[in-house]
Amino acid sequence: MSDAAYEAMSKAKRQAESGNAQGAVDTLEAYLRTDPHNTKPRLLLADIIIHKLDDMKYGMMQLDIILDLEPDNVDALKAAVTVLAKHKKYNEETDEKFQRILELEPSAEMYNQYARFLRHQITDFDRAREYYEKAIALDPKNYDYHLNYTVLLLNDVKDYVKAKSELEYLLSVKPGDMNLRKNYDKLMREKFDRDGNLKKKGIMGKLKR
Repeated sequence: MSDAAYEAMSKAKRQAESGNAQGAVDTLEAYLRTDPHNTKPRLLLADIIIHKLDDMKYGMMQLDIILDLEPDNVDALKAAVTVLAKHKKYNEETDEKFQRILELEPSAEMYNQYARFLRHQITDFDRAREYYEKAIALDPKNYDYHLNYTVLLLNDVKDYVKAKSELEYLLSVKPGDMNLRKNYDKLMREKFDRDGNLKKKGIMGKLKR
């Protein structure tokens, strides 16, 4: 990155941090008029526009420019899904971008984020389960991944045997968590008999996440 780009980005960051988001945008736009194909300052511009000025449309336009120049720019793809995943009308586009990220740079956290998107926005519980399991396989001690997975198992997939196992793991990590204990006791009371076998019928409450 050129010195001029670095100086523009440094100045814009200082402006944004001091509360002058519009000044930061002006600084970066002025630089990009001289170097329109430089994606790093444009990515910073998008971030400031979206998160400081709360202008999703203009910020996404900047991200689209980056992805036209560099279709495999993972940082721009991640920035895009962070914004788009909150809106169901962009589900198809968000799904495509998530899958591209996972092709380019698979990670436990991206598997977890994709699973959350699949559960909450698309309500594809089977695929959500698949990607929570992939996240856990890469980072088996991550408490949040296990908790997200447990909520899916209890509330959506209704796999009470696996949920029991997951709750037991979570309680081994946080034995004093009363919400976990309450859900575990309820699960055992309503879904399993005295011998530990799964009952045929019963209604569970929901562990929230």
